[in-house]
Amino acid sequence: MNSEFANAWALLPNYLSAHVALSAAALGIGIAISLPLAVLAARSERVRWVALAIASLIQTIPSLALLALFYPVLLALSALTLKAFGLAIPALGFVPSLLALTLYSMLPILRNAVAGLTGLDPAVIEAANGVGMTPSQRLWQIEAPLAAPVAMAGIRTAAVLTIGTATLSTPVGQTSLGNYIFAGLQTENWVYVLFGCGAAAVLALVTDQLLGLIETGLAKRSRVRIVAGALGLAIGTVAALVPMFASSSARYVIGAKNFSEQFILAELMAARLKAQGSAVEQKTGLGSAVIFRALAAGDLDVYVDYSGTLWTNVLGRIDTPPREELTAELGRELKRRYGVEMLGALGFENAYVLAMKADRAKSLGITDIAALVPTASRLTLGADLEFLSRPEWAALRRAYGLQFKAENSFNPTFMYRALQGGQADVISAFSSDGRIAADSLTVLGDPRRAIPPYDAVILISPRRANDATLIAALKPLVGAISVDAMRKANLMVDRDTDKLSPAAAAATLLPR
Repeated sequence: MNSEFANAWALLPNYLSAHVALSAAALGIGIAISLPLAVLAARSERVRWVALAIASLIQTIPSLALLALFYPVLLALSALTLKAFGLAIPALGFVPSLLALTLYSMLPILRNAVAGLTGLDPAVIEAANGVGMTPSQRLWQIEAPLAAPVAMAGIRTAAVLTIGTATLSTPVGQTSLGNYIFAGLQTENWVYVLFGCGAAAVLALVTDQLLGLIETGLAKRSRVRIVAGALGLAIGTVAALVPMFASSSARYVIGAKNFSEQFILAELMAARLKAQGSAVEQKTGLGSAVIFRALAAGDLDVYVDYSGTLWTNVLGRIDTPPREELTAELGRELKRRYGVEMLGALGFENAYVLAMKADRAKSLGITDIAALVPTASRLTLGADLEFLSRPEWAALRRAYGLQFKAENSFNPTFMYRALQGGQADVISAFSSDGRIAADSLTVLGDPRRAIPPYDAVILISPRRANDATLIAALKPLVGAISVDAMRKANLMVDRDTDKLSPAAAAATLLPR
């Protein structure tokens, strides 16, 4: 526990710095857009209806979905700007997160500012007009000062909302306090989860109190309170951003998906690169579709993917040729279509498999997927967050005609919990997962070969395809990791007691 807390504390400066930079930028832009728009909305009922309706509509979009949606949009824009001006827009990480959070911050600011301006005593406005004030003079000298406390209440709400929502930017490649939460949930490291939640909560509370000081200062016409609040925000922001400016820019960016094995392999590659003196940054918790496109676009330099995933999701293939043929054609097509270099296979396979508790499978007489079909309509399938929308699931249904009573999605770690707790009868497990043996699960055979092979392969972005340093660091990993070694490393991170960090588990895989 103490070592986990120490590890979490060591990561705090970088995570907090990135989180503050993102939140402050989004809130600042949100204020800069919303306040002028509120003035227009207060003057025109038509503008008011349209502005508030659009801002309200944005709030109905799930925050994680909005963050993810900006990635393909920016990727398309980046391709256009690169072609037209030779300049690419960063599509992963800060920019999509900034755009999404800015939109989320606008509703409370806009609504409160409009309420403050439209709720002023008509007699005050009439008096201002009576003394001959111009609309501009009336706004700056009368309306804005009187509406400021109400507008500040909206800014306080927006600040807390933005800081909290920024934790969800991790899956689109933005470092934040959400890195603790996503990694902690996946590896069941509750110290990380609580640390991330606590840090975000403290940041939100401190920010809210400092903004509250400004709000009361505006209400009571106290310049001391206003200055104290503004100075506190400025000092706190600068202090939080120091690690960002102090750290050297990373030379290599390593990606990882959102499960334990990917965290371990990212740490393994990072260790190899650091041993050669290279600076490294990791972007973890990315989805399968996002991570490959990020690599092809140059937002990532390297990551590990699986041949079956690339075959079905990226190339769109539904046939399942023999392993050697599939791997060779996959490498050629990735290079031809995207310029992505496949360095080689690590030596183990992590295939999607259907698994059941051994005693349950035995009692039902189920040994493979074909034998599962007659019973499936009485059983519940538990899948990871991607499986039910992936081509592999469609292929299984085509090949076997599987129809379950219910199909539920879980975080991969909780999927195994659901099986043990009876909330699922069958799960979409991973063949290199140590929990298959540890939990005494039966892997159901695939006699019709609906699912392709899933060899773990190292992929390198087009801009790093000829990078001698990167290749020299990672080439020794090719063919060096057996499935047994990977299962043991995974179990070190996923087991209930005496857990190791992904970095410590990765150390057991380093070539000696």
